[in-house]
Parts: sequence; C-alpha cells; structure tokens
Amino acid sequence: MIVIPAIDLKEGRCVRLVQGDMNQETVYSDTPVEMARHWESQGAELLHVVDLDGAVEGRPKNLELIQQIVKALTIPVEVGGGIRTAETIKSYLNAGVDRVVIGTRAAEDPEFIAQVCKAYPGKIVAGIDAKGGYVAVRGWTDTSSRLATELAKEMEAAGVAAIIFTDIQRDGMETGPNIESTKSLAETVDLPVIASGGIAGLKDIEALLAVESAGIAGAITGRAIYTGALNLKEAIALTKRGGDSC
Repeated sequence: MIVIPAIDLKEGRCVRLVQGDMNQETVYSDTPVEMARHWESQGAELLHVVDLDGAVEGRPKNLELIQQIVKALTIPVEVGGGIRTAETIKSYLNAGVDRVVIGTRAAEDPEFIAQVCKAYPGKIVAGIDAKGGYVAVRGWTDTSSRLATELAKEMEAAGVAAIIFTDIQRDGMETGPNIESTKSLAETVDLPVIASGGIAGLKDIEALLAVESAGIAGAITGRAIYTGALNLKEAIALTKRGGDSC
C-alpha cells in the first residue's frame, strides 16, 4: 500500500474542501506546482490531482496548471475532475498525465468506460464517491440510488485499472476513513482499491494496512498532510515497514 498526497485545484490555487462543499474551502497554497514538488521531495510515489472547478462544470478548467505540475515532477500524476469525454482523456494523457480518474461518466455510462479502457489500457481509473453507501456524482452535488459496490463490479467488468473509493461524509473531516466500507468494496472486486477521505493521522494508515490484504493498494491523503496532523514522510515509511510502527 502506498500513501498518495492530493492536490485539489480551485481557481488556480491549492485548496481543501469539507465534504466536497465548494463553499467550504481552505486555501493552502497559491503555488500548486511548488506544493507538488514538496510532496515529491517527501517521498511520494504518485500524486493525485483533482480539478475541482472541472468536476462541477464537467470540463477541464485547470489543464494548463496541471501540465505545469506534470512537467515539474518525475513521479507519475493521476488527474480527476470533469473528465467526461474521450477528447479530455486524450488531452490529459498527451499532456503527460499517467492516469485519469473518471467519476460521473463512470456512474452514468459504463459502456463509455469500456470503450476508453480498451483505447487506453491501464490508464483509466474509476472514481467511486459514496454517501451512505450510495454513489454521488457531478462534483458530489447529486446522490444516486446506486450502491457503490454495484458500480465497482461494473467498473471491473469494463476494464478499469483501479478504483478510488471516497466516503464523502469523511472527506476533509479528519475523522478517520470508513475502514469497513472500503474493505467491503475492495472484497467485491479483483482490482486495486485506493482509499480516500477522512485520514487524520498515522493510526488511520495503520488501520488501512491492517486490511490491505482485501485489495487496498493505496490511501489518498489531503487535509491531514496540509495541517500537519499527518507527516507524509513518516506515513510512507510506515507503509514500507508494512505497518510495524516500532
């Protein structure tokens, strides 16, 4: 399992939201490229970038800035937020992005996901965001009647490379990830599952490591590493040791 720092972009700045609420933001940096370099220097093996503006508007809004981040790093970058067309996927991959994360379109059009997975093998990740176990879409503004586990199975059949599972009610709250829901979803598919939302400190990394065998391949962390509640370098070292904190 790896620990993945997140950079959420809104109006060109690095921010964090509370439960996906665009009106509850904290700005952590006006220079996202420098922040990306910082996380790489702390040992990050992968950077998770979200175009928050794009997630709401349904099209990329920070593409140029994301291109700058990709060029500044040697580690791979995955990007999500507003990726709903084949053209957008192509533009990101051409820009050097390693993988794209598709959320809303994945929930609404599994056939499209199957098509782009075939066109770009290993490059498509499904972002499954859930509230109370049900899938939320369009920048978390709408909650559907579909269970997250059902969508996970559809995405596996479509051929995605991995699933990022976010519990919206935990996101940005530093209350700890929903271990049971994440484990349950991971056990329903034979795919790497990346946990996201709620990580507050090393104890949460340890808790995820304890259920790593269910298929949990990574943990995305945002607010906790910005506030200092979680030291990224220490978290990465913990995963390298396999959870032995001694």
